[in-house]
Amino acid sequence: MALPPLIGHQDARLRLADAVRTDRLPQVILISGPAGVGKQRLALWLAQLVLCERRDTEPCGGCRACRLVGGLAHADLHWFVPIPRPKAADPDKAVEEAAEAIGEVLEERRCRPCYAPADGMASHSLASVRLLHRRAALTSVEGGRRVFIIGDAERLVPQESSQEAANALLKLLEEPPVGSLFILTTVDPRRLLPTIRSRAVPVRLNRLSDEQVREFLEQHAEPRLAAHALDDRVALAAGSIGDALAAGEEKGKAYRAAGELLEAVLAGSAARYERVLKQPPFSARGEFTAMLDALADTLGEAARGTLGQPTRRPVPPALLGRGDPAPLLRAMERVAEAREAAYGNVNPQILLAVLGEELAEEL
Repeated sequence: MALPPLIGHQDARLRLADAVRTDRLPQVILISGPAGVGKQRLALWLAQLVLCERRDTEPCGGCRACRLVGGLAHADLHWFVPIPRPKAADPDKAVEEAAEAIGEVLEERRCRPCYAPADGMASHSLASVRLLHRRAALTSVEGGRRVFIIGDAERLVPQESSQEAANALLKLLEEPPVGSLFILTTVDPRRLLPTIRSRAVPVRLNRLSDEQVREFLEQHAEPRLAAHALDDRVALAAGSIGDALAAGEEKGKAYRAAGELLEAVLAGSAARYERVLKQPPFSARGEFTAMLDALADTLGEAARGTLGQPTRRPVPPALLGRGDPAPLLRAMERVAEAREAAYGNVNPQILLAVLGEELAEEL
């Protein structure tokens, strides 16, 4: 199946197209913005534009290069996505395992272009960076530019007993091979190493309008949504097509778990510890990180409410009506720290116990 159309972000597209047309496109670009607004889709659009056989403000969509990119089959397009950390101890075998895992994810995305977010525990490990290094050392297959997309770049593992993974990526970004283009995407640039951020030209995307989200869902949501379900999905999405597509049972479960945790924290130590004991110590780790993401989003909505802005998601009433958003913002920082720790081999039950105490102090 072909890629779905890129929705919105006209200003960014025009700036990038002008840079391509005038040969001023940087070799390293960092696209940031809220989850699900089309950062990786914009990266693929840019790849299609620079590989297109015609020069215009949009990819022509009809030439051989555009068709290959649209089918995720262009030999000079390399899309690196988060994967489970390879199990092989041998470095070469780990790289092979990473290549196979990335290939499987891309095959799934060919079959299902409106793909779900990567598993909460998937990452860019040392093996993935080594694979990137090897592919970057190759010459172009089609004789033109080579494009490397590193999606969810905040999931780069910066340290595995050493900083070899981060340094290997940094070396590529410091001296990118001739004819190469590196596009990193991230929700929060601050979660990347400062040295990596300093090598990239930033492109910031904002949330889409409700009308743009509605248009996309009407044309691409499967199964088709009834009118009332479409209205609910658009309202829940808050300008994010990705959130709209993922607003099914799994996402609802994550937000319900986040709400239950906040209510337990606000209810006192007994309720808080009871909630901690319900957390499986090692199972359902993807669900755990999804809950943390939902928790951060819920706290952010509560902060909006304290500033008099309408909330876009349900928020525990006890968090609303506060005049100062600072405690909520500090609580979001604690959640972000727990989210980072969850990438490592840390017991989720212990993480939740510590996080619960920190949130109780802040809230």
